[in-house]
Amino acid sequence: MRFGRTLQSSVYEPWKSKYIDYPKLKRLLKEGDSPNGRDSARSKEKAPDWTEEDEGAFVDELVNVQLEKVNAFHDETHRSLRDRTTDCESRLQELADSDKQEAKKDNQEAETAKAKGEEDLPGMLKKLDGITEEINELEKYSRINYTGFLKAAKKHDRVRGSQYRVRPLLQVRLAALPFNSEDYSSLLYQLSAMYSFVRQRLKGQQERTSPEPESKDQAVQYKSYKFWVHPENLLEVKTYILRRLPVLVYNPQAAKTVEGGQQDPRITSLYFDNPGFSLYTDKVGKDSGASSLRLRWAGHLKDKPEIFLEKKTTEEGGNSNEVRFPIKAKYISDFLSDRYKMEKSLDKLQERQGSGSSAVIQMRTNVDTIQKFIKENELQPMLRANYKRTAFQIPGDDRVRVSLDTDVAFLREDSLDPERPCRDPSDWHRPDVDANEMEFPFPGIRRGEISRFPYALLEIKVREGVKRRMNDWVNDLMSSHLVKEAPRFSKFVHGIAQLFEDHVNSFPFWLSNLETDIRRDPEMAFHEEQEKKAKHAAEEQAVGSFIGSHNSRAFTAAVGSPISKSLEANKKKTVVQTGDQVAQETDSDEDEGTLGPAAAAPPRQGLQSFLPSFSNSRYGRWIKDTGPVVVEPKGWGWWVYTLRSQMIRERSGKDFDNVAGPIVVCLALVIALCLNFGLKHQALLRDERERDQRPIMYTFDQTVMS
Repeated sequence: MRFGRTLQSSVYEPWKSKYIDYPKLKRLLKEGDSPNGRDSARSKEKAPDWTEEDEGAFVDELVNVQLEKVNAFHDETHRSLRDRTTDCESRLQELADSDKQEAKKDNQEAETAKAKGEEDLPGMLKKLDGITEEINELEKYSRINYTGFLKAAKKHDRVRGSQYRVRPLLQVRLAALPFNSEDYSSLLYQLSAMYSFVRQRLKGQQERTSPEPESKDQAVQYKSYKFWVHPENLLEVKTYILRRLPVLVYNPQAAKTVEGGQQDPRITSLYFDNPGFSLYTDKVGKDSGASSLRLRWAGHLKDKPEIFLEKKTTEEGGNSNEVRFPIKAKYISDFLSDRYKMEKSLDKLQERQGSGSSAVIQMRTNVDTIQKFIKENELQPMLRANYKRTAFQIPGDDRVRVSLDTDVAFLREDSLDPERPCRDPSDWHRPDVDANEMEFPFPGIRRGEISRFPYALLEIKVREGVKRRMNDWVNDLMSSHLVKEAPRFSKFVHGIAQLFEDHVNSFPFWLSNLETDIRRDPEMAFHEEQEKKAKHAAEEQAVGSFIGSHNSRAFTAAVGSPISKSLEANKKKTVVQTGDQVAQETDSDEDEGTLGPAAAAPPRQGLQSFLPSFSNSRYGRWIKDTGPVVVEPKGWGWWVYTLRSQMIRERSGKDFDNVAGPIVVCLALVIALCLNFGLKHQALLRDERERDQRPIMYTFDQTVMS
């Protein structure tokens, strides 16, 4: 699609006049009349002469008019969003302060303020939703305008580049303006905290109350879902999640809700393997008992963060078993070479809990298990994964946990090449990365030693046993166009496959998806999800009928789904197939009073299930030839049904009302009522004349009594 059309389709109507005027810039280039808008050599030859006045007019319009307009509007809108967010925060703070005053003493004024604040909570929630939506739109506004400026500069340099080049000047100017590099994290954190506060107020103590503690003997099982997120959808995914879950920060003591300005932590995972990459091979082959080993910490090593050594083993059935313990950086080399067995940590633990405590025994077992695993497999550091993590979870409630990893990069940490080792074989990590506190995009790393992942990684963990209604928003997110499903994705496997492709002979299936665009059209994503659900429901029904189970439910396609068309087609086939059988049965309209109860009221099928008054008579009489006149607007009803069904499937924006139809039906009913009255009156007069002619016999006609 040409950028002009893309820009037109991306415009947010309330801000329509604030976007870059791309057509005007094309007109100033004097190339808009070229065939099909393409800059062929012939169109360049026929283009009018380009003067310094033309160049000055274009540059002035591009840099001084359009760029300043976009930047000024972005700055004004961003400032307005901050002010609105601060206003909401201050109003919620007043409600929180009233709680504190009420807790201290019985203050009537505080109670009144609290009651008023409670009444404003639904309105406050709408304001937060409005701010969140505008943040999304502002991010899209920045991205599309930034692209427009680069496109305009590229077009200029392609058409007029032989004399003047404007792109270097534009890039310097863009780098000095914040509209294309604004970080909305602080606003999102504030909104997340306010969403959490409002939800707690609206739902009482439901979210504030911690769930019942799990028994130590009973392991908590989670079901994990992994996805890729395109950078263009990243902010929308973040805002969608934070409306339901608050943003959390990693803290060694306890997880707490982050405050405004708190930065997402950078996580480093240092993975181990041997020169034969046996752990990688087992992981790719999905072998039962496949294990991985890593060192993991948050932040920079200079800050002396807590480091964990973790061994993760995949068991049969997809469940995993994890063994971990903390270790200080100065002891890692000795531990890996089997010269240190965590004696100091064990001694401190024994002093606190006693030598025979279960914690000491478990710690010693974990140390022996991991050290034996390292020695048997000759493991050494091979790969570093570095990423920024945003975590979402209600404090004290682990039923749903969400993590979003961005700026993902993989670095070689091996010493396989003795002439040019990436890491000193005598050290356990790369000092050039940690001593210099390198961060994404790691500009100092050589090209073959780094692989930058193009997408963000979303992982959703849902605790087993959580009620289905609590997962509705999770299911909506997972089935949306915002994410691309990536089952069994592993950072360890992906990094090895990308950086050590000459050393391994098997690759994960998801590598091919890196060459494709994972963005999807919303309607197409909806159709794909409906087809998947229909197929899953059909399989469940097939299995249920095979084993004699009746618990499987039939799938009902959502409005607008193509599945509804196929289901409707099947219904029509059913009507056609059963029509001949119905026609052979005795019509209840023809032989009144001669059928039993079962025959007089047969089960409705086909059209009768939708139009109860529809007659299956082979004569197809619209107005009956005996008895009172009956108006049966079946044709009109069927036409309205067909029309509205088509409008629903197509998600048409047309009005569903039909003004003329009800008027026609009402007039027909009035006419039928008048005819019935006239016919009844004539029948009564005729019966009276017959009684006058037969004075000896007196009879009662049933039609008169009715």
